[in-house]
Amino acid sequence: MFMINVKCFKSQFLASIKIVFLAMTLVFGAASQAQQTNDEQTLAEKLQQLKKDVIALNRDLFVLEEDLLFPSSTQLVVYLSMDVGNYFNLDSVELKLDDVSVTHYLYTEKQQAALVKGGVQKLHLANIAQGEHVLTAFFLGKGPHEREYKRATSFTFTKSADAKMLELQIVDVTANQQPEFKVIEL
Repeated sequence: MFMINVKCFKSQFLASIKIVFLAMTLVFGAASQAQQTNDEQTLAEKLQQLKKDVIALNRDLFVLEEDLLFPSSTQLVVYLSMDVGNYFNLDSVELKLDDVSVTHYLYTEKQQAALVKGGVQKLHLANIAQGEHVLTAFFLGKGPHEREYKRATSFTFTKSADAKMLELQIVDVTANQQPEFKVIEL
């Protein structure tokens, strides 16, 4: 009888050890999984912060690159804007600086619509020497009654030590029922 009790006790003891081991495995597994979830969340947060830092660094590098490539003492920026509705539909623009073609741009319908809605396009960015320069812009498009239009405007300006910004404007003149092309200094 004593033998039977030892065998029974031994099997109950082994069963208890298995249950305790299983319980410990579940507890440690859950704790480990919770730790792993926290580690994953921490890792995801660190990754997100790293992405933000890279984007900020990229922006800073872009600004530095523009400052190095186009210092304000030599910088010329030309913008294009439109205030038209009925008298001109822009197809392309060609820019000449001191009789040298520097930019030629063709417009899609979406780009034309954006300009008509008030958009402004940075058409040209360059380094130029200080002194007097001549900017000539050629506009191609369709005018009143779907006639082909080719107009040009010239502007003489003096580049100083500061950055020079010019805006090409295309404006409807209702009195003439014609578009007007002009250049203004910003």
